[in-house]
Amino acid sequence: MITYSDSAVSLRADQLIGFFVGWPNPPAHEVHLKLLRSSYAVVLAMDDDPDRVVGFITAISDGVLSANIPLLEVLPEYQGRGIGSKLARTMLQRLAYLYMIDITCDPELAPFYSRFGMRSYHSMIVRNFDRQNGSEHSEAR
Repeated sequence: MITYSDSAVSLRADQLIGFFVGWPNPPAHEVHLKLLRSSYAVVLAMDDDPDRVVGFITAISDGVLSANIPLLEVLPEYQGRGIGSKLARTMLQRLAYLYMIDITCDPELAPFYSRFGMRSYHSMIVRNFDRQNGSEHSEAR
């Protein structure tokens, strides 16, 4: 059974296996746990059997005007069940008091987010792929 939670406090790193598919330099499970716990807001999709996270969404925010949703992932074997939609809907409702909520996504994902009232816009990004795994040594640069 899939349940949803807005807290990562009681999570363990071993419950986060299988995410960041296709990333050339993915974060370790411990780093993933740290980013979930450090986020302004998080929504987790949990499968009771086995006891693991099967999807998550995070937000970073100033808590006053703006938020950014940097990550939304559902494990490949759980995709197509509405879990990503539930995560997105829940997070957008949680952040609805803010003036702006931004997501930067690949063009093929824009139709997914448009279902929740989001619209396409332009963005500029920097990606330091050598820091993609979030390891401690990459923070010191």
